Amino acid sequence: MRSILAVDDSPSMRKMVSFTLTGAGFKVVEAVDGVDALEKANAQGIDLVLADQNMPRLDGIGLTRKLREDPRFQKTPILILTTESSDQMKQAGRAAGATGWLVKPFDPDRLIEVIQKVLR
Repeated sequence: MRSILAVDDSPSMRKMVSFTLTGAGFKVVEAVDGVDALEKANAQGIDLVLADQNMPRLDGIGLTRKLREDPRFQKTPILILTTESSDQMKQAGRAAGATGWLVKPFDPDRLIEVIQKVLR
């Protein structure tokens, strides 16, 4: 079973993402921010990271940079799921090493489709 690290400071958003992904057959590990996500990624195998951009302690782009510095996560797909949709933010995400960018509110079917595509 593929394992997805869902990172968001909003408990309701984490639950929605978790519900959607669990229903599609994924194991979901939840983290409350980028610092928590780094700890959880280091503690267990993660196949994909789905991170919010705006979070306390360490945001999505900062998390992406930190993960990409670690050889274990250089090829791990990292998707940013956020309300931010400016081209400038997307470019910053790409420069940090993000695989893709999805805008909230998300369409559950589209989220699953994108995740399955990048996991191939």
